[in-house]
Amino acid sequence: MAEERGKYISVYLVDDHLTHPPQTPTVKVKQRCSGLELVLLFLVSLVLCGMIIQAFFIYRLYQPESTNSGSSSKLIGGEDEPMAKKWDRLIDPPSKPAAHLTDGLDVVLGSEILTWSLNGDPLLYKLDYSDGSLIIQTEGYYYVYSKVTFLDKSTFHHSVHRKTKLYTGKSIVLLESRMYSSRSGNIQSNSYLGGVFHLYKDDALFVKVSNTLQVVRHKHYENVFGAYMI
Repeated sequence: MAEERGKYISVYLVDDHLTHPPQTPTVKVKQRCSGLELVLLFLVSLVLCGMIIQAFFIYRLYQPESTNSGSSSKLIGGEDEPMAKKWDRLIDPPSKPAAHLTDGLDVVLGSEILTWSLNGDPLLYKLDYSDGSLIIQTEGYYYVYSKVTFLDKSTFHHSVHRKTKLYTGKSIVLLESRMYSSRSGNIQSNSYLGGVFHLYKDDALFVKVSNTLQVVRHKHYENVFGAYMI
């Protein structure tokens, strides 16, 4: 009994209001950071792809045309395709037949009829050129023009002629100008002719002057010849 009285009963008190120490949300923060990094990486990649695509299109926009488009048309030698065929492959060719010819160092002039260069990348769309003449391929109304620069020191005639199967014999004068001068020295002047005419298939147009030795030929654009359907 004495031994039993000497024993004490251990009593443990439990505090129900005691809270456990908060745990740090390291796992959730890491998961959120990983998600944001993936979104940012996707957005940056999308922006870089857009910049690369834009740079590619800018490069293609300012890329020069192929060497075939810039080369001259050599009808006589047959080395290159005629200008008319080249214009057929253009993205935005003229809507109607058109031609614009200029002078050039390769041109050898006769005594009266002017010839034109095919080495300066001329405009020749659905019209043919042969021996100084533009050959009509499609019937219709055309505006025909010519400009000639010359030395104004004596009489000078400038005219545009037409040859057609409807009339035999000599050519028909469509446009003409006559200058009379008694000036001395190398004074330059120019003559411009232009008008609208109804032309038929296979009609030939050419430019004629009174004396080709008076024609000034320093620049290719000083002497031009052309026609276009209206």
